[in-house]
Amino acid sequence: MKKSLIIAAATFVLSACGGNSDLMMVVGTYTDTESEGLYSYVFDEEAGEARLLDSCRVENPSYLTLSDDGRRIYAVSEMHDNEAAVVALTLDPTDGSFGIINSQKTCGADPCYVSTNGKVVVTANYGGSMSVFPTKADGGVGEMTGFYKGGLGGPDSIRQCEPHIHCTEFAPDGKSLYVTDFSADRLLVFAVTDTCVGQLKMCVDMPADNGPRHIISDRSGKHAYVIGELSGMITVFDVDGMDMSIRQIVDADPGDSRSSADIHLSPDGHYLYASVRQPTDCIAIYSVDATTGELTEVGIQKTGLHPRNFNITPNGKYLLCACRDSNRIDVYRIDAETGLLTDTGRPIKLPHPVCVKWVQ
Repeated sequence: MKKSLIIAAATFVLSACGGNSDLMMVVGTYTDTESEGLYSYVFDEEAGEARLLDSCRVENPSYLTLSDDGRRIYAVSEMHDNEAAVVALTLDPTDGSFGIINSQKTCGADPCYVSTNGKVVVTANYGGSMSVFPTKADGGVGEMTGFYKGGLGGPDSIRQCEPHIHCTEFAPDGKSLYVTDFSADRLLVFAVTDTCVGQLKMCVDMPADNGPRHIISDRSGKHAYVIGELSGMITVFDVDGMDMSIRQIVDADPGDSRSSADIHLSPDGHYLYASVRQPTDCIAIYSVDATTGELTEVGIQKTGLHPRNFNITPNGKYLLCACRDSNRIDVYRIDAETGLLTDTGRPIKLPHPVCVKWVQ
């Protein structure tokens, strides 16, 4: 990035940030075209507008997560070979500038998801494994301390012919780690202590040909939602300690595209959104029953091409969707009464965006 652009962006932050409506966000991209890798922006969550701050060269940072204080970033480097890694970076809260701390090889190809509880960093490697790293005092990642291989068993002879692990997400109580074992059509639950990911506690079978991709929980931890990439189904679980039972299954892929991607709840928990990639290219919208957690279809919002990860502003007013093949992040206004989306017509243009995260 040109120095003049960085200075201009930083000047904007210093003069305009600090208001209650200003958020900083970090975007991960694929670098197979002209993308730098990671980008930081300031986003006005009242006006729905974004300004570029800085960029940092990282190869294929297709997913990232932040520390609780927002000053550390952990991003995957989704490479197809032994260069696959997790990268630790600093983030300056005043100007959005990045600094690389260190990186560690994941020893598993195509890392596509990363999460942290502040003590450990865990990557899901689409090449078929999960890698666990301790965090260091400076926020970096230490040498790998845990490694788990995914399984097989799903009926799709092409998409499930090799192990794939797609998501590693800590449960709300911090005592468990949910892992989606894509090719085995199952959800894995690992024990978590203060400093490590421990033994496998439970395997939860999903419907055959599901291809579980991402999992989220409501704030209470009593309900979990899994999006199946292959089936397009959202599976709603009741969660009671070590007991997970299926309550409901709904179809979130109107085009039977076998390419469902991401899933999120609105900050108030009233609505659930799920993205479906090409050729359907949409976000499915559901209302959520406050007691049972069950879903009721509200509508479908067409998006740009290949909607991957998306995120909702903390005030619940906007949904930002990374549309990889349209080279833009679509910005949608959320109707608080219905949950429906309206395109603002003010996309954020950048090469191959795939992940949007807020700095809080």
